Amino acid sequence: MARFGNSVALLRDREFLALAGTAFARSQAYSTIIIALALYADAFGTSGFIEGMWGTAFAVVQLLIVLPLGRKIDTGNAKRWLLGGLVVNVFVFLGYMFVSNSVDVIFVRMLQGIGASMLWITGSTVVGQISPDDESGRWLGSYNQVAAFSSLAGDVVGGLLLTIYDPLQSRVVFAVLTAVTILAFVLVYSNLRDNPGGGVDDPEAQSGVGTVKKLLKLPILRSLVLFRLSFSVGKMAVIIFLPILASTEFGIGAFAIGWILAGGKLTKSLFQGYVGDLTDRIGDRAKFVAAGALVYGIGIALIPLSLPAEEMVGRFYLGYFGHGQELGGGFLVLFGAYAVLGIGDSIRLPASMALFVEEGEKYDSVASAMSLRSISWKIGQTAGPLGVGLIKDFVGTVEAFLTASVFVIFATGVFWLTHTLSKEPEGVDPSLDD
Repeated sequence: MARFGNSVALLRDREFLALAGTAFARSQAYSTIIIALALYADAFGTSGFIEGMWGTAFAVVQLLIVLPLGRKIDTGNAKRWLLGGLVVNVFVFLGYMFVSNSVDVIFVRMLQGIGASMLWITGSTVVGQISPDDESGRWLGSYNQVAAFSSLAGDVVGGLLLTIYDPLQSRVVFAVLTAVTILAFVLVYSNLRDNPGGGVDDPEAQSGVGTVKKLLKLPILRSLVLFRLSFSVGKMAVIIFLPILASTEFGIGAFAIGWILAGGKLTKSLFQGYVGDLTDRIGDRAKFVAAGALVYGIGIALIPLSLPAEEMVGRFYLGYFGHGQELGGGFLVLFGAYAVLGIGDSIRLPASMALFVEEGEKYDSVASAMSLRSISWKIGQTAGPLGVGLIKDFVGTVEAFLTASVFVIFATGVFWLTHTLSKEPEGVDPSLDD
């Protein structure tokens, strides 16, 4: 039976706890740095194009490495890749300690993209592989739930630290992120079994490209790939530009930006494990993917309402630890919009990840399936921030976010159409296509 407590109970499993530690370290760092990017944009006086490059630089290196990385994880020792990803992230934080201009940020974002890919693909693959066959939705949903809680901590605690310690003047924030990452390294090293994925039976039997071709013959996987190509444009536009909008348009400080982002992370922290349980019980995960995506598109469309709301809604004061800031309706609308986005992700993510794991298991290539999932995301993530940044520069902020919303709704329609038209006949064995 689906219960909210089921996800918390998984933390008693030492291996899940170790994997959750990597998700915590990765997500907390990502969220804290997203807020730092808003501060860098304000300090360096960047254009929408440069701001988009910060998103594109992160994504383009991931696009290049995810396929070979997936095959390495499938055929090698996944534990070593997790530990390696944590080490790369330590070097990322060292890099952020020394940035002095917008170009420096681009290069460090590229290194961050490598570390994030190593942790995300390996962690989600191992969770899917070591989970019981009938509980993959629960395990993956709970894993994402930990990441969402960590991201929430990054928004609130990271936002507070960035308020107290200017990232261009102090190294305290990145020293804290380094300490959390080292703790995750110790957890994985001590608690996770060696070679948790087990590797394929015959690593030489198929190449990475050959495996991807086989996977793309699976109808549901094709539909998901097409969906993510377009959906990623809209989602990455929000991730990059919403904090920048809050900082540059409304003058909202780092701590208050953290609370805006916390609205979405709170809903994701509360609901992902529960929804993962529901997908195990109810099945028909494609409906969860489509419903969650539609909710996400609605959330993006709410963001432009922050502009008129800033003046229409009365001012109020947000105080914290001897600091404070006067805020308006823009803050409230952005907080509410991000909460809706979190609900959409809570519905969509556990089902989407479980589908990729299930399809990958048909060819003993879960990591390759997750790499394909990542590649389809990175194509949109690479082009999306640049395109939306140019719209922001030459057309307007409202039009930029509405464009992102249209991409998400379009992606949902394409997914449902392709999924409906290309369902596998019951009883067909995909291995017959070998």
